[in-house]
Amino acid sequence: MAEQCKISAAIVAEEKSCVLKLDGYSRAKGLLKNGEFIISALFNVGGHDWAVKYYPNGIKDHADSISLFLLLESAHAKDVKAKFKFNVLNKNGEPVSSYERSDWGSREFVKKADLEESAHLRDDCLTIRCDVTVIHGKEETRVPPSDLHRQLGDLLENKDAADLTFQVGGQSFSAHRCVLAARSSVFKAELLGAMKESSAGSIEICDMEADVFKSLLHFIYTDSVPLLEIASNKGETDVVMAGHLLVAADRYNIGRLKQICEEKLCTHIDSNMVATNLSLAEQHGFSRLKEACLQFLVSPSNLEAMMASDGYEHLKSSCPSVLKELIARILPAEYKAAKDIILAI
Repeated sequence: MAEQCKISAAIVAEEKSCVLKLDGYSRAKGLLKNGEFIISALFNVGGHDWAVKYYPNGIKDHADSISLFLLLESAHAKDVKAKFKFNVLNKNGEPVSSYERSDWGSREFVKKADLEESAHLRDDCLTIRCDVTVIHGKEETRVPPSDLHRQLGDLLENKDAADLTFQVGGQSFSAHRCVLAARSSVFKAELLGAMKESSAGSIEICDMEADVFKSLLHFIYTDSVPLLEIASNKGETDVVMAGHLLVAADRYNIGRLKQICEEKLCTHIDSNMVATNLSLAEQHGFSRLKEACLQFLVSPSNLEAMMASDGYEHLKSSCPSVLKELIARILPAEYKAAKDIILAI
């Protein structure tokens, strides 16, 4: 069975890294059961032979994930000191930070569902880089980088000691009151103050979609927004999510997330979404996004395309003042009096 799902391995940089390319991701997942694996060809680093075990359906109770382990295959090898890191590579061959594990292996290297929704599984091919650094002699002591974001992310995922449940869009999300309060002044007031939510064990949020709230929670615990990265090649999907997250971040006063989402929207303005984004900016006071949209619409062709988009009618009815501002901006400088009249109407 394993012969039909081979992994090829090749050293790519100074005998420290190898790239594992799995052609036929779906085939491997369909053929191999939980606990069954494919093993890569041997590759040599630091005078020792290594191989990677790839479990397409995970091991034991991690069937929803891909499991990955590095093996030292050299005979009679003793006291080998090495550092290891696994990364999924994107279409440009660059490591994806949200799919990184700095260890000899992982039972939950990546959730299959997340990977299959991402842009990193191309033509049913998965590419993973394994970095191996063999340490000879005495190792210099260095302070490792912080992995607090990963530990808190595991806390959220595993629901350990969770004392709060949110009901959002028909789904339940467990969380930790103290973490939310530490990251959001609004959550702090709601959960630790005199508001009724402070004593509630379950809170219902009616005006937010479940996937938006899930991404909001993920950012609160890990300071990252992987969903925007995953959706980067899905046309308007990531822009729509950025807009929803921007509103959620503003609602709960999470400043860094607001900046990330507003930057995403400002750098991905097009005629289909500009009316929607301009309404969003005007209604919630996102001045940077508003200015980026107005600058885009100074072009006559962009303005005409926006007026033919689905969001134009909503912009007209909900934010007429911003259209007056746009008209005044488009008029030549010598029409100052006309501009003043338009803005005064």
